[in-house]
Amino acid sequence: MYAKVIVDINASALDRVFDYRVPDGMALSAGWRVKIPFGAKTAEGYILSIEESSSVPEEKIRDIIEPLEDYPALLPHMLELAEEICERFHCTKSVALRLMIPAQMRGSRVRVKTETTARCVLSGEALEQYSASIGKRAVRKKILLSYLSDGEEHSLKDIRGIVRDPNPLLEEMRQEGAVTVSQREVNRKPAVFPQDPKEVTLTPEQEEVMAELSDALLRCDRQPNQVLKRCFLLHGVTGSGKTEVYMRLARECLKRDKSVIVLVPEIALTAQMVDWFEGRFGSLAAILHSRLTPGERFDEWRRIRRGEARVIIGARSAVFAPVEKLGAVIVDEEHEPSFFSESFPQYDARQIALSRAGRENAILLLGSATPSIYSFAMARKGEYVLLEMPRRINGRDLPAVYIADMRKELSLGNRSIFSAVLKERLRRAVKSGQQAILFLNRRGYASSVTCRSCGATVKCPRCDVAMAYHKSDGLLHCHYCGETVPLPRKCPVCGSESIRTVGIGTQKVEEEVKRLFPDVKTLRMDFDTTRTQNAHQEIINAFRSRQAQVLIGTQMIAKGLDFPQVSLVGAVLADLSLTMPDYRAAERTFQLLVQVAGRAGRANVPGSVVIQTYQPDHYAIAASVSQDYREFFENEFSRRRKQLYPPFTIIARFLVEADDGAAAKAAADQLAEKTKAFFETEKLQKRLLFLRSDEAPISYIDNRFRAQVLMKLLNHPESEKAMARLSEWSGQTEHHISISFEINPASLA
Repeated sequence: MYAKVIVDINASALDRVFDYRVPDGMALSAGWRVKIPFGAKTAEGYILSIEESSSVPEEKIRDIIEPLEDYPALLPHMLELAEEICERFHCTKSVALRLMIPAQMRGSRVRVKTETTARCVLSGEALEQYSASIGKRAVRKKILLSYLSDGEEHSLKDIRGIVRDPNPLLEEMRQEGAVTVSQREVNRKPAVFPQDPKEVTLTPEQEEVMAELSDALLRCDRQPNQVLKRCFLLHGVTGSGKTEVYMRLARECLKRDKSVIVLVPEIALTAQMVDWFEGRFGSLAAILHSRLTPGERFDEWRRIRRGEARVIIGARSAVFAPVEKLGAVIVDEEHEPSFFSESFPQYDARQIALSRAGRENAILLLGSATPSIYSFAMARKGEYVLLEMPRRINGRDLPAVYIADMRKELSLGNRSIFSAVLKERLRRAVKSGQQAILFLNRRGYASSVTCRSCGATVKCPRCDVAMAYHKSDGLLHCHYCGETVPLPRKCPVCGSESIRTVGIGTQKVEEEVKRLFPDVKTLRMDFDTTRTQNAHQEIINAFRSRQAQVLIGTQMIAKGLDFPQVSLVGAVLADLSLTMPDYRAAERTFQLLVQVAGRAGRANVPGSVVIQTYQPDHYAIAASVSQDYREFFENEFSRRRKQLYPPFTIIARFLVEADDGAAAKAAADQLAEKTKAFFETEKLQKRLLFLRSDEAPISYIDNRFRAQVLMKLLNHPESEKAMARLSEWSGQTEHHISISFEINPASLA
């Protein structure tokens, strides 16, 4: 038998199938990872298929050395998905296949963890006789036999708690035939804090949604080969009970002997969602995200692959979880840009989920209180099935939202971080024993350091961005490459000592709260406070258990989290995201504000929200006050139609990175000419609305200079074909110049 193997080396010259002989007695099939001879060395590879013959001369075919696992790591439908990813993103097969397995499995950098166990094999009369044969002075042996006499396996770690240095005794008892000593696999389970799994009565709206989804699962069972509407968009206001719908859908899948994948955008939400699902489904729930240790990720992946876990919760990469019999994929907060991978291959987890649903006869449920413009447009068009839950559970009102016009605050002499109304409401909340959340989507103490004499801003020496001051360590931090430098005493440009911090971050907000309310305990949740593995869960659980009254944080606290005692939310500087050089700035601002507002008043305590802004008349701010998604959608959809932005057009760009700025610009200019010629040759000029070569908005990051070729095309099948052709030009060129091709990228920085 012969195996068609993809060698796990990312090189276009090696992106083809190699034939290897399967040695006698080695049972292999498609999906196995194997160790193979390759040139003068060995390599790892993936078997795509097993054939009875090969067109390669027998003398040139070499034997597979050994399988790397005792099971096929990749299921057939995952091999098909990898082929699709190769075609769509023009990456090598090895890169596509690497998405399907934990990175540490490659090169055997992580292994199955085992522990030594012992078990008594004697019982009844034989056990009594053996016990009687032990001398009176062998007290430790008697104690050990008594402990093992239940016939169960006991770990060496537990045995050491009963008898000191048990190894010689165990070996003696093993030779006497009384015990067996063996190794068993140990799962490195991520820390979870299961929440109360009590059942709740569904609202009529939840019942209607579940009826639709249950019917869709039934249609999938009855018409497995039919083209069905598989994608559902659940538009439910904050607090309407979307999570309960997710858990009920998971239960329906399990009843049908199917699995479910739940994707969440933030690790903080992953932790909370796991707690809820673990409470409801126990060991059937598994977790996959980047903050797990390599061992934990490997063990969770193995539990999923073996079918021991059927409900998988995780961030973007969990869309590749190796489940069999997939029933549904759920994408919570589907509007979040974090579902789009910014590293190559730049896949959208929502599109991968839709592809898996179609391939594996499952359904896709996208859920959000503020759906993306694209998803809601697809629902209006009839491509997605729209499900709505416009009211909060138990008839609770949405929080009242108030605007604090910071222009007026300044005119009245208030130069504080907080407006008068936010100060007063914060004072009321803490005095009444309730909790508050203060949201600012900028970490650190000050956003920049500026010279008042010449106006220069201190920039990162490795990136074209201003460095933020962090008071906790007294250093300037680059939030792109991680570089840190001391706070300069003099301006590096003019030498003036008139250098000051400018702007605010979460650290400064925390300091101001402590100044105003010295007896009030606070917690801060941002990238700086959540670097350790379980920091997200620890902060969330501490706040939920009322160890603090005020939680200050960035966007990771703005969505999905459920804190029953929060009565006040303050958006400290709502305009930050409006200033982004991105056509989605208004959409993201509205989504952030509505999501963070939804953290207030989720239980019996009425909620209120204060939005501090310098642009109170902006339509995104105004719509967030009324929390009227349809009003915002109509305004934003109309603007995009007039200005020809997605979904009416496609924004694409070549991003060129090089060690030299001139080289990056020259490569971008050449690409622009090549692109223009391509559209002329293919007679597609009428589809191309705009083409420009220039520096990227951030001209260098981590000492790599960046240039771009930005283009806008009409949304048309011909444009999509052109994009597929253009993406073939991405990759690495000579002189260490890298070219990536991005279609509607999550960020245009």
